[in-house]
Amino acid sequence: MTSSAVPATPDEDPACYVGLESTEAERRARLRGWSPLRLLPPGSMVTLEYLEGRLNFEVEEGRVRRAWKG
Repeated sequence: MTSSAVPATPDEDPACYVGLESTEAERRARLRGWSPLRLLPPGSMVTLEYLEGRLNFEVEEGRVRRAWKG
């Protein structure tokens, strides 16, 4: 029997990335198991589906201004 593996969502508050430089935030997130990552400019249109394990960063002037799961 095969099972489809759903990536686990790391147990941390995405707010811990707010204020970091985007490259450092991306590096830390990948080390902590977030996959995939989305880096978005403010006001970007995004799809609304929730994807387990994904972390979204709103990046302005090279810094994370907002972070959320899914």
